[in-house]
Amino acid sequence: MRPRIGIAVARLRNKTGRGVVLRPVHANAGIRAEYDRKLTALIREMARSYAWFLRAQYRETPPRMAVDRTPAQELETALRKLAQRWKRNFAEVAPKLARWFARSNLSRSDKSLQKILRDAGFTVRFQITPAMSDVLAATVAENVSLIKSIPEQFHTQVEGMVMRSVTEGRNLSTLTRELQKRYGVTRRRAEFISRDQSNKATSMLRRARETEIGISEGVWLHSGGGREPRPTHVRNSGKRFNLQEGWPDPALGGKRIWPGTEPNCRCTWKPVVKGFS
Repeated sequence: MRPRIGIAVARLRNKTGRGVVLRPVHANAGIRAEYDRKLTALIREMARSYAWFLRAQYRETPPRMAVDRTPAQELETALRKLAQRWKRNFAEVAPKLARWFARSNLSRSDKSLQKILRDAGFTVRFQITPAMSDVLAATVAENVSLIKSIPEQFHTQVEGMVMRSVTEGRNLSTLTRELQKRYGVTRRRAEFISRDQSNKATSMLRRARETEIGISEGVWLHSGGGREPRPTHVRNSGKRFNLQEGWPDPALGGKRIWPGTEPNCRCTWKPVVKGFS
């Protein structure tokens, strides 16, 4: 049987008579920052490795690289070997980092929700149910895939830069500047992953946890942040939606979503405990 909310305080009042509306749970900034820090450390090390490799290669055969295809082919082969090494490095780290991220979000989300329920006069004990295990596993799998995609995208861009440098006769300093720009792009992507996944993981873990203890409804809460807020999310703020089914976003053709699950969405919701007035 799934756990249900128990009453700790006998007298609960709600003016609407439609249930008790609780405080929202927000994504944890500390977990997001630590996730971003770990990803950035990996990316920085990878970028330095590529920079050292390219300096060594250019200094070895500078005059021939722009005109002779043989050195270019050798460089391409060596560059791909370097890429394979970094793909293996990220692939080794990805499961550990993804599990830490998912479990940290689950622990923090559960503790926050328990406190919110306790402050409202409800008591509940959480367990790792099959439903929670499924969401946790999906969160881990998605983050493993995203982490492993980082060196793949980085290498594709760097390889293109290097081959253009060879054919156009660019010098090492120009290539080094381009490599720094590519590092910046990859660094910003890691920042996006950590922020976006923190919101999404918190949302999905919360939804699974709340529905299994009998909370079936939430009040959408727009974050109020972001440079370009989604108009449909702004208009939906303060309205109730079904936690199990999600909310049909008109901007997405009626696709059902949850707060925090779309890219760059920082919305959340207030859980509604029905049956009390």
